Amino acid sequence: MSSAMVTSGAMLQCNFGVAPSSLVILPINRVSAGALPAGTIMDNKPILNIPPFGLCSSEANPAVIAATAAALGTPTPAPCVPVIVAPWEPGTPTVTIANLPALDTSCRLTCAWAGQISVTQPAQMTVTVP
Repeated sequence: MSSAMVTSGAMLQCNFGVAPSSLVILPINRVSAGALPAGTIMDNKPILNIPPFGLCSSEANPAVIAATAAALGTPTPAPCVPVIVAPWEPGTPTVTIANLPALDTSCRLTCAWAGQISVTQPAQMTVTVP
């Protein structure tokens, strides 16, 4: 089964974030899909590639813990700043960009605050990967 290659502008969602985010891929690898820069598993840098998801509700996030304590125990979301601990997984080993597996819609990222980041909508639908 094939899935769409992920490019700059793909919509992302964290299961603890309240808002979607848009993936940013810099055109440094000079590979495009649907006229947009194509991503690799190493396009996982917070802020640079993965913008915040609005507010975070993860009880593992120190900012949420502090906000909840300040609200006398009422669960209180705090600003989201993703803390990415590893590359996108699993990547597509059959398609590489700059010797790295390409991103496809099945890839996931794990945030240090227990969140799972997934691609909800690729920015292009014409290029697929096996």
